[in-house]
Amino acid sequence: MTDAPRVTVERDGHVLLIGFNRPEKRNAADLQLLQELSLAYGELERDPELRAGFVFAHGDHFTGGLDLADVGPRIGPDGLDMVPEGGINPWQVSGEHITKPVVMAVQGTCLTLGIELMLASDIVVAADSTVFGQIEVARGILPFGGATIRFPRAVGWGNAIRWILTGDSFPVTEAYRIGLVQEVVPHGEQYARGLELAQRIAAQAPPRGAGCAGERPPGSARRGCRGRTLPSAQPGAARPERRRPDRHGGLRDPPAGSLHRTVALNGSRKSCPPMT
Repeated sequence: MTDAPRVTVERDGHVLLIGFNRPEKRNAADLQLLQELSLAYGELERDPELRAGFVFAHGDHFTGGLDLADVGPRIGPDGLDMVPEGGINPWQVSGEHITKPVVMAVQGTCLTLGIELMLASDIVVAADSTVFGQIEVARGILPFGGATIRFPRAVGWGNAIRWILTGDSFPVTEAYRIGLVQEVVPHGEQYARGLELAQRIAAQAPPRGAGCAGERPPGSARRGCRGRTLPSAQPGAARPERRRPDRHGGLRDPPAGSLHRTVALNGSRKSCPPMT
């Protein structure tokens, strides 16, 4: 690891401020950034004085996605070892899950793992400059940070699969329309508004006998999938990834070989990289 931190961590009362800090690379995530981000999430979860997290990015862009030149060679048969001791996977597709609310502020370019981090969070404020893209399909890899489950659940099958299967970029107006972001503000105001919301959340009285958000039961939802394990990893749980809504609101099995049938999201499919 280099001496310069890839992730800044600062406390503001009961809020932990977590900042992507690789602006010269559009905050592309290398292994150091992934590990430092995991440790920050672990700190947020463990410290009883912290009641909410606020994730943002230094510079003009939130993230250009995964730094494949750095991370690619490190992916082995069991995926990528990116969570050090004391850390929590920020995308929460395996291991311990965070129980405290997380607010995000995004701007500029927000690709792949940035969208998946939004889907694993609770509230997202976006600058009007933000452009999104779930572009793994253009790289010949799979979204493995939870997008194949959380994206359709959060915004609806068609609204999600339109962008997952084409890899097209989409503007903040579309992200707001489908519910991927909750507020849109002028560029430069996203940090202040996001922090304001995080502080507002942290100022509320926490439930008795629990942390700020408390223990969520298995199967409870965060942006469509929030719980101790993803649905496909729960013994005896229904597998919604095998079924998708039809146009009348019901559920039906997709054709064999479709996206949901072939992608396991609990980290057990070793042939797929863990995230993009």
